[in-house]
Amino acid sequence: METTLEGKVALVAGASRGAGRGIAVELGAAGATVYCTARSTRAQRSEQDLPETIEETAELVTAAGGTGIPVQVDHLVPDQVKALVDRIDAEQGRLDVLVNDIWGGELLFGWGETVWEHSLQKGLRVLRLAVDTHIVTSHFALPLVIRTPGGLVVEMTDGTADYNATNYRVSFFYDLAKASVLRMGFALANELAPHGATAVALTPGWLRSELMLSHFGVTEQNWRDALEGQPHFAISETPRYVGRAVAALAADPEVARWNGQSLSSGQLAQVYGFTDLDGSRPDAWRYLVEVQDAGKPADVSGYR
Repeated sequence: METTLEGKVALVAGASRGAGRGIAVELGAAGATVYCTARSTRAQRSEQDLPETIEETAELVTAAGGTGIPVQVDHLVPDQVKALVDRIDAEQGRLDVLVNDIWGGELLFGWGETVWEHSLQKGLRVLRLAVDTHIVTSHFALPLVIRTPGGLVVEMTDGTADYNATNYRVSFFYDLAKASVLRMGFALANELAPHGATAVALTPGWLRSELMLSHFGVTEQNWRDALEGQPHFAISETPRYVGRAVAALAADPEVARWNGQSLSSGQLAQVYGFTDLDGSRPDAWRYLVEVQDAGKPADVSGYR
């Protein structure tokens, strides 16, 4: 990708792994300075106890051509988030892109468990991690975003507004968390528009995150081995694909045309012309509706 974000400053909140890492790296590849935050560092793991760290992400950002800056932040702690934004202001004097990708609930929600069967403690924790973190971060970061016209806020979720409106997503708590983030993108768009900034909600498709690859017992190099057990995994995409979606939005001088909308990586690839790392353009949400949910055999022809 061409270097189009030179001089721009981004905060990717929730950048230690998955979509957050992919977004941070692609913003770096476009030339941005990227603050990479999360709780997981080389010195201290979060409650998830997963191996990926913000230092690794920052190093990948720098290697891609940007400037990666790791900062350990618990986005549920207002004082930590305020200190982060104060630091960005002191060091850069601006914040052009805010990506709210904080999640951390992968190991807390129960698949198919009803609200009365689900652990209440874990369910409420999911909502705190997935919703409250975004609110706290926006509260402190948005005054810096709107200081410079053209700012962009990306609320990362799972599923488009159309898909989630008619499909139950995993469990009560997961469904509520993802729907809430979609609505945040819409609400922030209304508050930011008068200040010349744009907010969107964005979803990747079936993401080949570190955790998903581990679940299937494969790596990025041999991920197709998982198709024997789950043929529809053929539509999956790398975290860098949605990263390129964010980079394209951030570089678009007419990004305001998307204000308040629910977007997907596959949708934006058709508009901006970027591809996944293998040169394909997976359109996962269209595939899910037309093939997987329709009960058809796995066949990604015409979908990537």
